[in-house]
Amino acid sequence: MSRVLPTKSVEKPWGQDTLPPPFSAPHGKRIGEIWFEPPPELPELLVKYLFTSENLSVQVHPSDAQAPAGSRGKEECWLVLTAEPGAKLAIGFTEPVSPEKMRAAALDGSIEQLLAWHEVGPGDFVYLPANTVHAIGAGLSLIEVQQNSDITYRLYDYGRPRELHLDDGIAVAEGGPHDPKLRRHVPDRGDVTLADGPHFRLDRIDGEPDAATAARYAGGPLLVIPVDAPVTLAGQAVEPGGCGMAERLSDIAFSGGRALIAQPLMRSG
Repeated sequence: MSRVLPTKSVEKPWGQDTLPPPFSAPHGKRIGEIWFEPPPELPELLVKYLFTSENLSVQVHPSDAQAPAGSRGKEECWLVLTAEPGAKLAIGFTEPVSPEKMRAAALDGSIEQLLAWHEVGPGDFVYLPANTVHAIGAGLSLIEVQQNSDITYRLYDYGRPRELHLDDGIAVAEGGPHDPKLRRHVPDRGDVTLADGPHFRLDRIDGEPDAATAARYAGGPLLVIPVDAPVTLAGQAVEPGGCGMAERLSDIAFSGGRALIAQPLMRSG
């Protein structure tokens, strides 16, 4: 049944105590993540909002083929909502890096200088294939759409006392630059296809979806994430900052604002 998904706010030491609208942090709390419980109809996808006041760890995720038995790998993408001046994302390396050099750099901290840091602003979009070494910088809020997997191999954490996973991480890490075709700026208005495989499709729509978009999403349940205006889902309002699961696209009434819609392409069997 089409419905609004339950929301969970997660405190993180690197989170923010003042969140951008429509969110708010409880007094004295630093919220790093707001995520939506994946419904049984769509276990493949997870949607999160992330809010950072510090750089997050340098990490990498395996592919489906590389993940432990019974687990998914993790491909993900980010749409930047707000960015403080100079805020950056690290995405891949500036030049090819061997496994041996990557390990040494992770141990001595010089991996920060090997990564390709991209200054970003609202509307910037990045798709991260599995095996991409990456880090989210401070001063950002963004929407993350990902394969529903919690497998993260941490390569470097700025001296924080958390476990690293160098053997597993370096075994799957791609030691090269990120494909620039997987980074773009999304215009303020209009319908835009952000991702179309291999694991999920993601579109930013502006009002009612056009016929071509509707046809592509006709094959089954999907997620809807209103960005700046509510949508109505089976008679229930989904406000910006929320997320809903629709059994079919026609269950959603769009009010004229912008929204994201997402659908898996590789169904769990």
